[in-house]
Amino acid sequence: MTKYEYDSSLQSQNPISQAQNSVEKAHHAVKQAQSHPSQQMIEQAETAIEKAHRALEQAAGSDNEQPVQLAAASLAEDEAALYSQPPRKEE
Repeated sequence: MTKYEYDSSLQSQNPISQAQNSVEKAHHAVKQAQSHPSQQMIEQAETAIEKAHRALEQAAGSDNEQPVQLAAASLAEDEAALYSQPPRKEE
């Protein structure tokens, strides 16, 4: 299981699964921005990261903190990866 595959028993759209889905979407957006570092792709990744942060805030304080913490750690890694690459000049 990769760090982006979470507990499949959380199939319903509860705050934890919504946060996990949002973090996964942010991960894919960051990967796209890294592969194709245009201003538009970077902005889309930033937007996805912001949404994931909001989803994690809504899931915080749940009875099961471990999946929220794992998702937050994954998001932090993706956010750091997005901002660690040098900016690309638009042609």
